[in-house]
Amino acid sequence: MKKICVYCSASDGIDEIYCKDAQKMGELLGKNGYDLVYGGSDFGLMGKISKSAKENGSYVCGVMPKKIYEMINHEGGSCDEFVLTDDMRDRKGKMDALSEGVIALAGGFGTLDEVIEIIDLKILGYNTKPIVFLNTNDFYGNLFKFFEQIVKENFARKKSAELFYLAQTPQEVIDYLKAYVPNEPPKTVEDIYVKC
Repeated sequence: MKKICVYCSASDGIDEIYCKDAQKMGELLGKNGYDLVYGGSDFGLMGKISKSAKENGSYVCGVMPKKIYEMINHEGGSCDEFVLTDDMRDRKGKMDALSEGVIALAGGFGTLDEVIEIIDLKILGYNTKPIVFLNTNDFYGNLFKFFEQIVKENFARKKSAELFYLAQTPQEVIDYLKAYVPNEPPKTVEDIYVKC
């Protein structure tokens, strides 16, 4: 595992605690030999993690839809490689294809959309990548309670909750990636859905 996709916010003006963890995450990715695939922006947590990762030895690949690229004054920032896609769906597919693991830092609806799709693809057997949420400031605490409700009410199998991980620190994210053992993909529909 070498290339890690990071989903996170491109919004500025968020609490400094999130920025510090994004910078630390980028530092640890670089120092531990991981390359970065991310959304290509210089703003918000995207800018923090990409700059830090590059400064610490990561090869940085940014992936951005043409529409967003045209809306901002973008010069490639911290990217060693910059990929333009036709739209957001193409962007998600490209980031998925380029990476061997996923980290979700704090983010908005776009971050949630991206990481939930990767989880769903893993449940269905399209990937066996490590998927880690960095729970800075308990950002994902309520989301994981909702995940528990989904399982409790049989909208997903109990094993689905074992396909992703909630880390409390950037170092814990790295430790999880290093120790990760790929899951066994589903072989039957019963491995995917709860049957009454």
